[in-house]
Amino acid sequence: MITRTDVDEAAARIAGLVRRTPVIEADRGTFPGDVWLKCEFMQHTGTFKARGAFNRVLACRERGELKDDVGIVVASGGNAGLANAYAAARAGVPAAVFVPETAPAMKVKKLRESGATVIQRGAEYAVAYDAAIAYAAETGAVYCHAYDQPEIAAGAGTVGSELLEQLGGVDTVLVAVGGGGLMAGIAAAVEGLANVVGVEPAAAPTLHAALKAGEPVDVAVAGVAADSLGARRIGQIGFDVAVRTGVKSVLVSDDEIVAARSQLWSDYRMIVEHGAAAAFAALTSGAYVPADGERVAVILCGANTDPSTV
Repeated sequence: MITRTDVDEAAARIAGLVRRTPVIEADRGTFPGDVWLKCEFMQHTGTFKARGAFNRVLACRERGELKDDVGIVVASGGNAGLANAYAAARAGVPAAVFVPETAPAMKVKKLRESGATVIQRGAEYAVAYDAAIAYAAETGAVYCHAYDQPEIAAGAGTVGSELLEQLGGVDTVLVAVGGGGLMAGIAAAVEGLANVVGVEPAAAPTLHAALKAGEPVDVAVAGVAADSLGARRIGQIGFDVAVRTGVKSVLVSDDEIVAARSQLWSDYRMIVEHGAAAAFAALTSGAYVPADGERVAVILCGANTDPSTV
């Protein structure tokens, strides 16, 4: 479980290492409420995940857990791998990134360019994950989870505390949910100050299914946003914080995500990944309809995508 105190500590720890990403107002009259877009896709490595990565690496260094000659290990061929490799490089320690043998060549190339040692294991993520855990146990490397660690989630939550500072308060925050780290961090940061709505692809409804079942459960994963919102179940931290803070879930279809992504380009010249567009799709599809005068912030969380597909 994480709280606003954890997020505040993370903000102090990573200050000066991450970008204070801009917030812009959506075109007035487009939606019933006043809507703001938090441009976190402009963060280092293209997603919010740099915040949690820095918080995890530096917190472990403070506790004496980080060995300078061994560094960190993460299982991810995507955004978490890039973010943690970047944070490790800035901290001056090595990073090992385990990816499936089926990982796209372009992602593997980007990871290697970041300075990480890339190790390919198995045909599925679960195999790479198990190998990374074994590597951590054998070498003493700090394991950095993609989303379900307190420091990772608290670091991600600095998006929320930063947002409140920039706007002076909002009523509702719309945020995409995969494994739930970003949602949990933001919900902790704004607890008692704003409502959080988790937006999920209908083809990967981790939070929706967990809230219905009363506990995290496995879901089938498919769809256009599976590359970034492809967790098979909500993390325990995400679920616990969602229940404590009353996070609601809304679902959007692949077609609605694609349309929202195109609208962000045509109206604002923003190129984001499908996972980031999912949050905006809650508004454009009508899955979430703000009340008149409601102040709504949409977290545009990442931009690691192929621009030619917009």
